[in-house]
Amino acid sequence: MKHCVLLLSCIFLSLSTFAQQNTEVFLVDMRTDDENTTLGTPLNISNNEGYDNQPSFLDDDTVLFSSTRNGQTDIALYTISTNTTKWITDTPKGSEYSPLKIPSKEAVSAIRLDADGLQRLYRYDLHTGESKVLLKDLKVGYHIWYNPHIIVCTVLIEDRMDLVVANLKEGTNYTVQKNVGRSLHKIPNTDLVSYISKENETVEIKSLHPISGATQTINFIWNGREDMAWLSEDTIIAGTNNILAQVKADTTGVWSLFHKVDPLQWNNVTRIAVSPDQEKLAIVAEPPAAAIVQKQVEAYNAANLELFINCYSPEVTVSYFPDKIWYEGHEKMRGIYEGLSPTNKTYQVAVVKRIAIANKVVDHEKVTRNGEFQQMQVAIYTVNGGAIERMTFIFDDDKAPNPETIVQKQLDAYNTRDIDGFMDTYGEDISLYNYPAEKRSQGQEEMRKSYADFFASTPDLHCELKNRIVIGNKVIDEEKITANGNTFSAVAIYEVEDGKISKVTFLR
Repeated sequence: MKHCVLLLSCIFLSLSTFAQQNTEVFLVDMRTDDENTTLGTPLNISNNEGYDNQPSFLDDDTVLFSSTRNGQTDIALYTISTNTTKWITDTPKGSEYSPLKIPSKEAVSAIRLDADGLQRLYRYDLHTGESKVLLKDLKVGYHIWYNPHIIVCTVLIEDRMDLVVANLKEGTNYTVQKNVGRSLHKIPNTDLVSYISKENETVEIKSLHPISGATQTINFIWNGREDMAWLSEDTIIAGTNNILAQVKADTTGVWSLFHKVDPLQWNNVTRIAVSPDQEKLAIVAEPPAAAIVQKQVEAYNAANLELFINCYSPEVTVSYFPDKIWYEGHEKMRGIYEGLSPTNKTYQVAVVKRIAIANKVVDHEKVTRNGEFQQMQVAIYTVNGGAIERMTFIFDDDKAPNPETIVQKQLDAYNTRDIDGFMDTYGEDISLYNYPAEKRSQGQEEMRKSYADFFASTPDLHCELKNRIVIGNKVIDEEKITANGNTFSAVAIYEVEDGKISKVTFLR
């Protein structure tokens, strides 16, 4: 936020990039009653700045995952019953990824990427952290244990990954298939392993019997996502954005909704792991947008320049509402805030009201200078990839007439489905937009037709006002809308000119 400045592809190809992402590992209880599965409230078990990813269950009470500390990625072990975390590795010149329990051993395996670029699969003692190379001649990207001496893995060959079965006892490696994806899993209650096949134009989920080498098509990946997990021997789940989907292992390719993620709790689901007792999920996702925004507010008020800047994406766009660009990028932002330091806490920002919807946060902020009030402002934040990628400002105008009366009048008419009363609150040239500047309609005639049809076909239509911010000639409403048996949230920014609503911008 400006805060009153006006007053002053594959793991081995991109491990270093992954380490810059702000992801977290969440633990979720899973209950199944009468064939209906529900998920509990997610618990952030990594709760760590930076990259936390690639979870797996050591047992029903323990989760392994990769986690960033001191500029490198180590293996963390979280105990569910005690809510405690300890570190398994602390490699001085290397980072570990994709930790897995080695069957029948008090040890885990993980991909190690050394500072010199060497990438190998290692074994780590659970108690001492002592390491040993498992496959010295293979550049392993992902792996799964079939039994204590057979590993199914993906291996980097030129610009692709190949599926390889490695037998530690016999010292043999054989390639099953060229060009595969990154998701490898034991299929519960079977002798099979699943993998992602990219042999054909359609990316498939296939099974492999590592001893016989037999393969079979199971289904197709969902929405282009390779990350998946097995809920049972016949049910697969996968996630994308804020949706978890499921499919039966029957080659139909018909995916259905498993769970809709609350974006106020987490965002952009990727990897998933299922506990052995099938009662818990470990899910990788981004923290909710509001948490990221709050972190940068606190960093600003603490005058911590580095923490503040790092809450934003390197290509952040800062603009005036709706989309007039002020500046872009970390370098420009750093120059504007260069005076921010623990010894220079001139300005403070207090969040008076906050509206959060999907990956967007609208903050109504009170700015003070050395304890004295300076101004009110609104900042609209768009969060992606665990960082703020866009920030848009609306500044107060104490000379503007109060816009709230006409906005409330249109809301009342909306709830009675009074099309004439509703349209009477809008100017003749009313324009509707999707944020930041995608035009939806222009003029009374086009808007009337759209809303008249909507009012007529929606007998249960109702809009509940959950939150309202008034600044200058603008009213920002957080609305809970019921229509045709469905309920959804929306945010509308109303602009008032000459006593009428002249423009509405919707945030979704």
